Amino acid sequence: MVSTPTRSRGKASGDVGAEASPAARKKPARLRGHVRSFWEGLEGKSKAPNSSTYYLILGCALALTAIGVMMVLSASSVEAISEGKSPYADALKQAMFGVVGLVAMYLISRTNVSWMKRLSWWGLGAVVVLLILVQVFGRSTLGNQNWIDIGGISIQPSEISKLVLCVWIAAVLARKEKYLHRWMHVIIPVVPGAGLVLGLILVGNDLGTAIVVMAIVAAGLYFAGVPTKMLAIAGVAGALGATAMTIISPNRICRVTAWLGMAGDSCTADSDFTYQSTNGMYGLAQGSWTGLGLGQSRQKYNWLPEAHNDFIFAIIGEELGLVGTLVVLVLFAILGIAIFRVVVRQTDPFQRTLAGGIMVWLLGQASMNMAVVTQLLPVIGVPLPFISAGGSALVMSLCGVGVVLSLARGQLPPQQRPRLLPRRLSKTARKRK
Repeated sequence: MVSTPTRSRGKASGDVGAEASPAARKKPARLRGHVRSFWEGLEGKSKAPNSSTYYLILGCALALTAIGVMMVLSASSVEAISEGKSPYADALKQAMFGVVGLVAMYLISRTNVSWMKRLSWWGLGAVVVLLILVQVFGRSTLGNQNWIDIGGISIQPSEISKLVLCVWIAAVLARKEKYLHRWMHVIIPVVPGAGLVLGLILVGNDLGTAIVVMAIVAAGLYFAGVPTKMLAIAGVAGALGATAMTIISPNRICRVTAWLGMAGDSCTADSDFTYQSTNGMYGLAQGSWTGLGLGQSRQKYNWLPEAHNDFIFAIIGEELGLVGTLVVLVLFAILGIAIFRVVVRQTDPFQRTLAGGIMVWLLGQASMNMAVVTQLLPVIGVPLPFISAGGSALVMSLCGVGVVLSLARGQLPPQQRPRLLPRRLSKTARKRK
């Protein structure tokens, strides 16, 4: 009598186990379903196109630009005063270029970007000429010869080349859509054209911009539909090229070994290659959760080189804390998701490749900058898009956003396309006239 309930319990437990096994098998299916639904929601394919994507891109670009002007003012004021300049000089210059970039962004967003396809070869030729002029008549700063003065304004042609290459690669590969499974059609003329631009940038000793350009080329090949095998070979070739460019430069080798904590006497004798990144980490650590307060940074008192440029993210973390850095990260994440929605909804190969190249350019460069500041990568001179000081970088980033806004606007029905003025307000204004 005692054994009977014992056996019945065993059977019951066996039955429960038998019943639980199908449920256990359903868990991976449920997980896959959740992942699939999340990805579909991220793409936005399941819903009809609406103006939310347009306004997300516009809002994030405006917010990042405003943060940039504010932080350039905070990060540059102390050094400007020590040099006898106005504390508002760099911020006013950044704001001026921001206005120029916003006007250009608006004008581009209101046009059909197909006109860029017709001018792509002319744009590439103009960029090549400018890059050559930089090496002949340009100005060198901190070992990089990237700037040229035209009409009293200093411009950086390597920043212009990023948007031009996005357009040119998209135009070339769109014409060859049916032949991209053949090596020769993939290589010619993308590799010689992009290689010429890349070589001229490397002559100016700017490996950071060269890496961004290589990422743009890779993105163009991917979104154009080049087979995976070719992409893998191109990726290996690019990695080998970047490694070779690092090895042949003692300065770059010292940066990498210092990042790995293996810098030898030959590196430490010349300069401290960890000084900038270490002080950047000091700034992030001092900021803690909520920061020291806007304008209260310690590192900007000539401790952190390029505080208003490549390492402005450290000043954001010091003054606004983890909260401030997360706000910047979230804005870039939302911008990336919104642009990605524009990319996946494109059916035209030129527009898809163009939007994908711009997405990789802006988000890839932002990721590189923040990874350098947080010591996840060795020090590479790339600015934080929309935020770091630099007129050429800001204007071209906003122009890139303008292109994506034009593509997002073109995906909407005519009655849903954003207008300069709300429909009711515009009708009222016409009645008054």
